[in-house]
Amino acid sequence: MKNSNKSLMRALGISFLFGMSSMSFAEIIMNPGSNQASLSWSSEEANQLLNGDVSAAAYSENEPSPQGSTKVSTSIRSANGAALSAPAKTVQIFDTSSYSHQPSVNARAALVMDGQTGEVLYSKNSNTAFPIASITKLMTAVVIADARLNMSENITLQQIDFAGAGGKNSSSTLRAGDSMNRAEALLFALMKSENPAAAALARTYPGGRTAFVAAMNAKAKALGMNSSRYVESSGLDPRNVSSARDLGILVNSAAQYGLIRQFSTTPSYDFNLGYRVLKSSNTNALVRNGGWNINISKTGYINEAGRCVVMHTTLNNRPAVVVLLGADTSAARTSDATRLMTWVTQLPKRI
Repeated sequence: MKNSNKSLMRALGISFLFGMSSMSFAEIIMNPGSNQASLSWSSEEANQLLNGDVSAAAYSENEPSPQGSTKVSTSIRSANGAALSAPAKTVQIFDTSSYSHQPSVNARAALVMDGQTGEVLYSKNSNTAFPIASITKLMTAVVIADARLNMSENITLQQIDFAGAGGKNSSSTLRAGDSMNRAEALLFALMKSENPAAAALARTYPGGRTAFVAAMNAKAKALGMNSSRYVESSGLDPRNVSSARDLGILVNSAAQYGLIRQFSTTPSYDFNLGYRVLKSSNTNALVRNGGWNINISKTGYINEAGRCVVMHTTLNNRPAVVVLLGADTSAARTSDATRLMTWVTQLPKRI
């Protein structure tokens, strides 16, 4: 992978975030309307970006970055039939409580949600906030994308980027002094879940770590993630907390970003740092194995959080968000996700 002096985009700083706290859950996660611009890069463009071959002229510098979802008034019901918003417009959906044999999961909290309508297909402790470990990095990626920074800019890792929160060891194959462009750092953070890469992305953000964490919390508030709080960018700190409900909103929002879709679901990549090559694989076995149509993926683990994963998938022609927090083991996490996704594929299609 070569670095390039070409600039993908001008750094525009943090966009103004409109408050959405008054919206209902279903209204928040609905796909944006035609008046909402989104940042979307194809797989080819993302690969060009990593190789420094995309110029700033390819994108309008005045294009606003995604700010969440357009308010859509609709009638959505959860798995137990409870209304999640006042109906102003009725959408034909299925109430999955009428179907038996809902799967059990090992995880402490779980959510499966229709990514288009907001229908909650499966829920377990979905409103309770838990530590989220490296699921944090998905918000890190959203903040980086929103800032429209120069993705070809070189970043050199510093020793402070390896300082784990609360005395945790930020284990890594990276070393202080390693250099990469911002796109590579983001790929390291999303695909391989490298903590120093996420820390460096925050450190090199305009205004530094303090401004970056403020932007993370502002974005969460703007999206209606009312149970979420961020204190750093990697997820090593257990004070980074969120609920499965909130993470469903985040995943659906992150799916609007082509770069995040591409980087988070890259099965493997050889990082050429100049004097050594790091052969790296995606932390999600379901992505590595390639058996599912996964559009967004992020795993996480610290002792306080257990094994976590969030995904945006397409199941039986239905866009679906899967969130699992606090599974006992990686195998249990994978089994939970497989069981839930298999169950969704067996649900009847909409009329």
